[in-house]
This record gives sequence, structure tokens and C-alpha cells, in this order.
Amino acid sequence: MANKSQIRTSSSALIAMIADEDTITGFLLAGVGNVDLRRNTNYLIVDSKTTVKQIEDAFKEFTAREDIAIVLISQYVANMIRFLVDSYNKPIPAILEIPSKDQPYDPAHDSVLSRVKYLFSTESVASGRR
Repeated sequence: MANKSQIRTSSSALIAMIADEDTITGFLLAGVGNVDLRRNTNYLIVDSKTTVKQIEDAFKEFTAREDIAIVLISQYVANMIRFLVDSYNKPIPAILEIPSKDQPYDPAHDSVLSRVKYLFSTESVASGRR
């Protein structure tokens, strides 16, 4: 039990977001946004001026923070940093790719879905089922 990742129970865990402005606005209106005392937010709005480096930095920051339980990232943004998303293997925070208003969702590029398919294909081979 010592090696298991746990969400802090002293305060509520947050959902972080990396997405386009419309998606972020929707989640902020739903009450997901947070700004701490140092003016750090739990979201990054990605637009045409946002660099890949800024997206990478935000992803690394959100996945390193102990107060974040889930990172929602638009799939087209995740494709920009696919190497980081695919190499991330910790259970908390969970990384979930979501569709955006302007970009279609492609299940073939979803890292969670591909891991689940791999797991089930490995289990079926190991147990002799197909």
C-alpha cells in the first residue's frame, strides 16, 4: 500500500485542463476552474499563439502537482505532445483526451483507449481466449 498513489484527502482534488478557449470556458462555467494564492491556474487555453513548449510545460506542471486528480486535454492538443502523453504512466493524475468543438475525435489516437485495447488483447492471449 505504500507504493500506491493517493489523492490528498485534506482538501478536494482538482481537474486540470489543456484545451481551446471554448472548452475551457465551458468547464470554468461549470465550476472547475481554480486560481491559487500565487495566481497559478489549473488550466491552459491553447490558441494559435500557444507554443508546443508552453503546452509541454503545462502538461508537466499539471501531472506533477499533488492537488490534481485528472488532466483533461483536447485530443488535437494531445497530438502536439503525443510523446509526453503516451509516455505518461502514472495512475494519478489520470490523463483523459476529450474532443473539441473544431476538431473531430479520433479513437485511434486516444492513449487511454489504446492502452485498454492492449490490455484486453494481452489478457485474451494469456488466458487462451480470442
